[in-house]
Amino acid sequence: QVQPVESGGGLVQAGGSLRLSCAASGRTFSSSAMGWFRQAPGKEREFVAAITWRGGSTYYADSVKGRFTISRDNAQNTGWLQMNSLKPEDTAVYYCAAGPPIATRRASEYRYWGQGTQVTVSS
Repeated sequence: QVQPVESGGGLVQAGGSLRLSCAASGRTFSSSAMGWFRQAPGKEREFVAAITWRGGSTYYADSVKGRFTISRDNAQNTGWLQMNSLKPEDTAVYYCAAGPPIATRRASEYRYWGQGTQVTVSS
């Protein structure tokens, strides 16, 4: 079992930065890929970024590429999403997810989900 817990969300002005954290309990976190997803009001949950279990490869949605960075430290059972140059359209609830053996953009492949953290970007 893996239980991700997100933190670090908040209100920030456009152009600002936030760093989200994902602290996960459970031994299998370090052996599974991790992903970040987001869901804006009235929209479907969408892929943001993913990282392989060893952290050697990362994947990003086109909308965040070059602005967001996903990382992890298995020794701490923690992952992060560094978000720079934030835009109002980045406003959403951000979810950390874990579980698949390989990094994937498909939300259905992730077995474990956090409760989410709200990110609001004002213009």
